[in-house]
Amino acid sequence: MSVSDFMTKNLVIVAPDTPIFDAIDLMKQHDIHRLPVLQQDKLVGLITEGIIQEAMPSKATSLSVYEANYLLNKTTVGDVMEKNVLTIAPDALLEDAIYKMRENKIAVLPVVEKEAVKGIITNNDIFAAFLKITGYNDGGTRISLQIADDHVGILAEITKLLAEHDFSILTIVVNRMELATIVEIQVQSRNVEKVKEVLTEAGYLVTAAVLTNTHNM
Repeated sequence: MSVSDFMTKNLVIVAPDTPIFDAIDLMKQHDIHRLPVLQQDKLVGLITEGIIQEAMPSKATSLSVYEANYLLNKTTVGDVMEKNVLTIAPDALLEDAIYKMRENKIAVLPVVEKEAVKGIITNNDIFAAFLKITGYNDGGTRISLQIADDHVGILAEITKLLAEHDFSILTIVVNRMELATIVEIQVQSRNVEKVKEVLTEAGYLVTAAVLTNTHNM
């Protein structure tokens, strides 16, 4: 899965000379929390709700309301925007974006290819990607197996068994730990007990069996 699979492509952007209040109105209008700042089609900064809040006069200021508003009316996006913006390429792995965001404690990465802004990926996009990759939105039964005897072909054996019982596999996640391997499989069926029974009778240790996305049932 690459960044381009989950990034937001229809961008709302501003220019450096955009008044702060106009940027705020754009965020409210589109229900978003950050805006890429472009000049001559090139990324020159990023403006977020947090940056704008920091630019607002604090309650402890000696300025009057009228003075504060006057200063803000004179303030542009370019005056307060973050100029050292971290970016990522559209063909980068989704995991690369997650790692970069976590390491730098940020919630957004503009997606740039050859200086052209192709999109933006945020923590909300990452959450949506996780739900899609795990198959949560499709619903079904999630089975966790603890595999003590991990060996080449173990996944083929499990998938063959499920296919023989007409269970359609949606996702498979393998977590190889120090003492055991955990295999999580989501199948399309909502017959939890039947799926569990098939795997248990075949000698697999089922540690969990639950329905996913139950709110859409």
